[in-house]
Amino acid sequence: MKMTVEVHWEREGAVFTDKRYSRAHIWRFDGGQVVPASASPHIVPLPYSVEANVDPEEAYIAAISSCHMLTFLALAAPQRIVVESYPDNATGVVEKVDGKMIVSRVELNPTIAYAGEPPIAAKQAELHHLAHEQCFIANSVKTQIEMARETLT
Repeated sequence: MKMTVEVHWEREGAVFTDKRYSRAHIWRFDGGQVVPASASPHIVPLPYSVEANVDPEEAYIAAISSCHMLTFLALAAPQRIVVESYPDNATGVVEKVDGKMIVSRVELNPTIAYAGEPPIAAKQAELHHLAHEQCFIANSVKTQIEMARETLT
C-alpha cells in the first residue's frame, strides 16, 4: 500500500535568507482535499506563521487520535457494540528530549456514546488496548500514547 500527499510552499517574493518568509503552505491529498497548513505560531511567530492553518504537530496528534478511533470502531462493530459517537479531545506535549524537540506524549480522551447499555469497563479497556496494538500509526511512532479515562455518555 502506497499513499501520496503533496505539500506545496512558495516563497512569494520574500527575501528568505532573513527568515522573514511565510510558513503557510498547502497539503493536497489524493482524494482532492486541500488543507491550509503552516508552522505553529508557538514555534514561528506571527505573521510568518498562520494561526488558522493546521500545523504538523496538530495534524500528528489528530492522526494518532483518528487512527485509534477508526481501529476501535472496527473492533467494536463485529462484537455488536454499537457506538453512537466518538469525540476525542486529544492533547499532545512537545518538549525537548535528549536535546531534540519532539512530540513526546499524546493523550487520547474520548467521550464515547453507545446505543443501549455501554460495555463494561473491562471490555472498553480491552477494546482500547487492542485498538492501540492494531493502529498503524501507533505502531509507527515512538511517541508515548496514553489513554485518559474514557468518559461515557
